[in-house]
Amino acid sequence: MKAFEFRPKLLETVRNYDKKKFTTDLMAGIIVGIVALPLAIAFGIASGVTPEKGIITAIVAGLIISVLGGSKVQIGGPTGAFIIIIYGIIQQYGIEGLAIATFMAGAFLVLFGLLRLGTIIKYIPYPIVVGFTSGIAVTIFTTQMKDLFGLQLESVPSDFIEKWIVYIQNCTTADLMTTLIGILSVVVIAITPKFSKKIPGSLVAIILMTVVALLLKNFAGINSIETIGDRFSISGELPDAHVPEMTWETIKRLVSPALTIAILGAIESLLSATVADGVIGDHHDSNTELVAQGIANLASPLFGGIPATGAIARTMTNINNGGRSPIAGIIHAGVLLLIFLFLMPLAQYIPMACLAGVLVVVSYGMSGWRSFLTLMKNPKSDVTVLLITFFLTIIFDLTIAIEVGLIIACLLFMRRMSETTDVKVISDEIDPNDDLDIKAGNLEHLSIPKGVEVYEINGPYFFGAGNRFEEIMASMGDRPKVRIIRMRKVPFVDSTGIHNLSNLCLMSQKEGIQIVLSGVNPKVHAVLAKSGFNELVGNKNICSHINLALERAKEILM
Repeated sequence: MKAFEFRPKLLETVRNYDKKKFTTDLMAGIIVGIVALPLAIAFGIASGVTPEKGIITAIVAGLIISVLGGSKVQIGGPTGAFIIIIYGIIQQYGIEGLAIATFMAGAFLVLFGLLRLGTIIKYIPYPIVVGFTSGIAVTIFTTQMKDLFGLQLESVPSDFIEKWIVYIQNCTTADLMTTLIGILSVVVIAITPKFSKKIPGSLVAIILMTVVALLLKNFAGINSIETIGDRFSISGELPDAHVPEMTWETIKRLVSPALTIAILGAIESLLSATVADGVIGDHHDSNTELVAQGIANLASPLFGGIPATGAIARTMTNINNGGRSPIAGIIHAGVLLLIFLFLMPLAQYIPMACLAGVLVVVSYGMSGWRSFLTLMKNPKSDVTVLLITFFLTIIFDLTIAIEVGLIIACLLFMRRMSETTDVKVISDEIDPNDDLDIKAGNLEHLSIPKGVEVYEINGPYFFGAGNRFEEIMASMGDRPKVRIIRMRKVPFVDSTGIHNLSNLCLMSQKEGIQIVLSGVNPKVHAVLAKSGFNELVGNKNICSHINLALERAKEILM
């Protein structure tokens, strides 16, 4: 196994960098920065923190991910996937708890990269990814109902079902003008791409609805439209770095949510990088990307930021506008920094209903309802994983959903693997045309002597298949003198398989039956030898091909 190599793509791309490439990266970076602004504000507020924390996250994490990342075009920052996790952590552990959990998640991500787990994370089953992504989308949509319709509620329950009960009970308290602002925001975002692919619909909606809200307030006397400034105190000053105070007790309590942040961040960032690779024809370094994501999440909470990861929508915006190097991502962070320093006070006039509309559109895009419906037509095992992950996400939380979903997926995978392993009994003769371990040049059918049974294991011999083999053995009527077990199609054997083989040998020896193995591949042979199995069965009873195994059986019968 090769040692880990930290290779940021920035070092690779600057070697042949020129003015033309910088010009395209500059335009892409400016556009992505403008696109990221409303999303960063919306994600920050929806997560339960102030709007500037969302922008600070996009600046700090976005800069680090572009400078150190393993993808040329990845754009990092806060994403919708984290909203529910962050909100839950704040409710339970407070802002300081969130900072510690984010810091721990960063450490986990760095560890994932150093341990070269980047490729393994890609193997998380697709139904789990779709299940929790769709569940998050539904949850985000649910959390925005109060602001979208201006419902007069002192507090909103954290439970999904209770939320909807409270919404229905208080639907008559909806504010008409707030509802119009929210619905118009959704409409503007939806139709903007038909007129312009460059200008983000969310930014157009925020500018238009902010102007409308100000006009209604100043010239029509309508003060019922709540704005960011009504709920938060906006600051345009960069915060000082602050290291969260961590105790062993706090760390132990936050391990589970921190791992959830790390796993979700790893999945989302690598998925985004993979999608980007397909568009630009490049190959990202998954382990370097994980280390960069980890460092970004170690730095973000130091300045009051929240968890960050690679953002698919912003990454695609970068690509579509000509971004082809990490320079574009660095410029995007610079644009956000300038906006934060000089224009942040203007954010106080943005209507909360407009931000709710932005998040409603984001949740629709996240829902992946087409993928969801397609998976519903797949085998029952996939549908089971999908639905369990989905409902656990919306009814309980993402931590439980990912944990249970992975456990179920692993169990179903084990069952499928065990089903691929077939054990059959060969009773009369062996056809040489159908076999690989018969000695070359011997094309005659091989007869099986009386008193010999030949069994063939097709597939991996692990704990899922061992019991089936024992059941077949037990169902056989007559007891032979020799049992030949052909293992030419066994790619690997685990400790349970070795244990079953050892038990079979011991039981057979008590009954006066000799076990002979045939066609054992070198890797399996090495594992058996290391476990001491060779001493139990005898080295001369482990044969390289069936001819030798049958000859050995004849010797035993004599």
